[in-house]
Amino acid sequence: MAEKTRYSDAELEEFKALILDKLEKAKRDYELLKANITHSDDNDTMDTSPTFKVLEEGAAVLSKEESGRLAQRQMKFIQHLDAALIRCENKTYGICRETGKLIPKERLKAVPHATLSIEAKENR
Repeated sequence: MAEKTRYSDAELEEFKALILDKLEKAKRDYELLKANITHSDDNDTMDTSPTFKVLEEGAAVLSKEESGRLAQRQMKFIQHLDAALIRCENKTYGICRETGKLIPKERLKAVPHATLSIEAKENR
């Protein structure tokens, strides 16, 4: 029997559903991080005593920086998931970009935006 060169349309639909689910969660997390950075739903320390405000400013800056880094990382994840959806539509999803072989389903379920097989990753 010949080796499969791509996933079937039914399998691609399964992966698409998984990707859409992860994408929805990622976008929710991104919005929470953005809200944390802008403190849009927070009273902050503006309405407290000046002494408390001075003590909290350092922690607030660090928290905003960390949230900013996490938000950037989350946005990159969202972009990778969007690209995976496009590959599903093009029927190229799950094909290793270096070896041309199918990436195992188990790997794609764990890392739905993967573009390299374990074999290709190890060869890098």
